[in-house]
Amino acid sequence: MKKLLVPTDFSNEAENAIKVAAQLAKKHNCELILLHMLDLPLSQLNDGGTPTDLPEAVYFMKLAHKQFETVMDKSYLEGITVHEMVDFHDISRGILDTCKTHDVDLIVMGSHGASGLKEMFIGSNAEKIVRTSETPVLVIKNEHTDFNIREFVFASDFKNDNKETYKQAIKLAEAFNAKIHLLMVNTVANFTTTADAKVRISEFIQDTTFKNYTINIYNDETAEKGILNFSHIINADLIGISTHGRQGIAHFFNGSLSEDIVNHAKRPVITFKI
Repeated sequence: MKKLLVPTDFSNEAENAIKVAAQLAKKHNCELILLHMLDLPLSQLNDGGTPTDLPEAVYFMKLAHKQFETVMDKSYLEGITVHEMVDFHDISRGILDTCKTHDVDLIVMGSHGASGLKEMFIGSNAEKIVRTSETPVLVIKNEHTDFNIREFVFASDFKNDNKETYKQAIKLAEAFNAKIHLLMVNTVANFTTTADAKVRISEFIQDTTFKNYTINIYNDETAEKGILNFSHIINADLIGISTHGRQGIAHFFNGSLSEDIVNHAKRPVITFKI
């Protein structure tokens, strides 16, 4: 990892994400990009005009830079290369475009605990980011004074189209020296025998050299409950899931599972785009 992006509205939830990103930056020698998006009615501009032609745009930009001054003085950012950005754009589109323009490796976002994405500081736009971002998205709900990943649950149906996301999960696990718990949830609607499930998972990982993992087949009422319950049992530090664009999780995951897991999990969640 070289560049981390933290979208912020200067809320407590956003600060929790910045604190985690700062810890990651120090451990892995990363740069931080702190981004504040001003979602203003730019349709009011005349042809050829710029956002700064609007008086309210100038006001909110000055206010944002003033708030950034407070953020930059925080002790947890000492020794880190931090870039502050204020831009005028649709929030979700602006975040995704910033990732591409600046070659961002990870988005770190804050969330309001149990209420999850519905109460995220950028509202429903967060669901679009989790669902469509080509860049992995780490969602943080609480303050973490010591953010360490030792037990990492990677939930999947272990079909071939998830292999690239597993490679991303391996890189993360190696960076943290974490154990990956490969998890396949069995439900009544999508049942696979334990023997067949183990064969599928073994074939799925056969081309990788990562050895610090366990294989787990867990039975539950729904995939979401299975992931959350298993993660609770092993006291996981992080849950990883794959998203499939606007179609949600591939195969046995329903279309909203990635959002549901982020909404209801009490621990950090990272999403990888298939």
